[in-house]
Amino acid sequence: MADKVRSIPRPLVKTNQSVIVLSVLLTWVFGSEWFLLIPLIAGISGIVFQYNPIMNIAKLFLKKKPSEYIPEDWEQQQFNQKIAVFCLGAGFLSFLLGWNTLGYVFTILVAVAATVAILGFCIGCFIHYQWKMYKYRKAN
Repeated sequence: MADKVRSIPRPLVKTNQSVIVLSVLLTWVFGSEWFLLIPLIAGISGIVFQYNPIMNIAKLFLKKKPSEYIPEDWEQQQFNQKIAVFCLGAGFLSFLLGWNTLGYVFTILVAVAATVAILGFCIGCFIHYQWKMYKYRKAN
């Protein structure tokens, strides 16, 4: 039996990215880092337990079967989620400690990456591909 490639329907990925952008914007507008905990906790849950509550709630609103949507590679999304969790966590911690400039740097990075991904170019995917190519060239 062939291995089944794990995937995530694109609308769920875009919803997760949108929540990241929205939480960063709310953090900036209201000056409260606590908004960052929404995608941060969901992202950690997705990495550790393979259960992202944002995506699971969004799944309830899909109009078609998940398999009928354009699939996003699960492994790639895990990689992207790790980058997002790092930036959200570093931003949250920076704001919490009063290091606002560093907080803005990390939240700008994650918000720009998520926005660009929503628009069609995945920066995390590009980084992941380059990393795999580097490892391949080093091994050969």
